[in-house]
Amino acid sequence: MLHLAAGIGMLTLPVFAHAEDITVFAAASLTDAMGDVAKAYEAQNPDDHVRLSFASSSTLARQIAAGGPAELFISANEKWMDWLSDQDLLEAGTRSDLLGNSLVLIAPAQSDLGNITLDDKSDLTSLIGEDDRIAIGDPDHVPAGIYGKQALGNLGMWEKTEPRLARADNVRAALALVERGESPIGIVYGTDAAISKGVKIVATFPANSHPAITYPVAVMKEMKNPASTRLLAFLKSSDASTIFSQYGFTLPQQ
Repeated sequence: MLHLAAGIGMLTLPVFAHAEDITVFAAASLTDAMGDVAKAYEAQNPDDHVRLSFASSSTLARQIAAGGPAELFISANEKWMDWLSDQDLLEAGTRSDLLGNSLVLIAPAQSDLGNITLDDKSDLTSLIGEDDRIAIGDPDHVPAGIYGKQALGNLGMWEKTEPRLARADNVRAALALVERGESPIGIVYGTDAAISKGVKIVATFPANSHPAITYPVAVMKEMKNPASTRLLAFLKSSDASTIFSQYGFTLPQQ
């Protein structure tokens, strides 16, 4: 009987060997889009399972550096991917720019604030009350906040605006502050505003007011397996691009 059980175990091992889990660390702004992309990938690769972990790119990069089990990382800016590269944590030849985005000013959906133009004569503090704050991902480490600081600085608004910021742990947390009416305005990605019924876009920051918003992707060193390679290829496929585009993301060539 022992020999029979062992034989059965050996016979079933190849079946389980085909199944692959792929752990993906992705920027919080990708939450909805990556959920749909993962489902589409699994439909085409039923033996693979995608595990998604979302947070600020800075938080995820630090987790990876500390030994976090990510096989793929998608950052919302180049800075944190560069940071991992400097520590030799990326699989050579796997890094590329996957997506782009826009930076917008939002208000609660029921706000009386109408569409405005942002330029070097704008003053965001004039749009809020004396005790109000402007929601934004923390400019010290959250990519959306870093882009926001750069845009505000280039438009001559940073010094006046900085003391009036509500610094959130990630861009989705900043979005939530505006959705709940805790902040009368906020700075988020265009894709975050697009998925929310609780906010409206009142302005788009000029593209030349901040560096191009890019989402680099890479496989983590020594974590490469056939499944992570398949998923990386799928992320660059037309099927995935269609889903990303539906959420408002742009493609690198655009």
